[in-house]
Amino acid sequence: MYPAQDLPQSAPPGNAEALDAYSRSVMGALQMVAPSVVFIQVKAKSRSGQAQEGSGFLFTPDGYIFTNSHVVHGAQELTVTLSDGRRVPATLIGEDEHSDLAVIQIWAPNIAPAKLGDSSKLAPGQLVVAIGNPFGFQSTVTAGIVSALGRSLRAESGRLIDNVIQTDAALNPGNSGGPLVNSFGEVVGVNTAVILPAQGICLAVPINTAKFVAVALIRDGFVRRGWIGVAAQNIDLSTRLQRFHQIANKGAVLIIGVEKSSPAARAGLREGDALIEFNGTPLNSVDDLHRLLLSVQSEQECEAKVVRHSEIMTLILKPELK
Repeated sequence: MYPAQDLPQSAPPGNAEALDAYSRSVMGALQMVAPSVVFIQVKAKSRSGQAQEGSGFLFTPDGYIFTNSHVVHGAQELTVTLSDGRRVPATLIGEDEHSDLAVIQIWAPNIAPAKLGDSSKLAPGQLVVAIGNPFGFQSTVTAGIVSALGRSLRAESGRLIDNVIQTDAALNPGNSGGPLVNSFGEVVGVNTAVILPAQGICLAVPINTAKFVAVALIRDGFVRRGWIGVAAQNIDLSTRLQRFHQIANKGAVLIIGVEKSSPAARAGLREGDALIEFNGTPLNSVDDLHRLLLSVQSEQECEAKVVRHSEIMTLILKPELK
């Protein structure tokens, strides 16, 4: 290693410019989002009464905060520390263990909500920044890239969270619930998990999923959704297939797993099927399917249009409400 004063000065100017651009992107994202990131201390309903910690971020001017369900589950008392050092009590509005998302609320003046982006526009290789409070170190920032999209993560409830974002931006205990941000300073995900003992495999729930979960939590305090019993991921439809079947969708939902005795299994849905339409509504992503399953009624028969071996089939599904 060279001493700092003896570092070679022969690095090509282009490399320095690229490094500066990368640094500016990270710093710009941090400056935009850091004021909205909060530190959450939880006194849980446990025998020890030991406090647990996590992160979150403001997303509305009236004090609503996103975090993870596993951060606030069983909370008896919530305290939020804002980026300017103010400590305020918080109220649990609702949590959804199936997506590992929760919404809490504070009442405080002069707060700065984050700008929410569109996670459907993410692409592998894209720069992302994770901000949180690991081990209580406030506004810790790590940067990396989107490693993959369309991952599945099993929540503590046992249900699969579909379409999860995989990133190599380092996360640590206490980062849970913090924002994953793009280079424009827009929140594109809610950091939720680290895969151990692997290094550089960190997961975040897409912000598009979080948005519609938040609506249900704020309105009802819980989320009831139709369950069909599949694991799925987003895919693009080939131009040839679109033209041959005159499909308007550019994307579809690829079924990668079907649970035994589930509504999907009873309807005849198989691994490898591509869902293109549900109850007459085109599907371009897993998020589209999740939104539609939020609106189904008990014992409702739903038409699911799928592509199987280049042929289109229509199946009748009866989702279960859970």
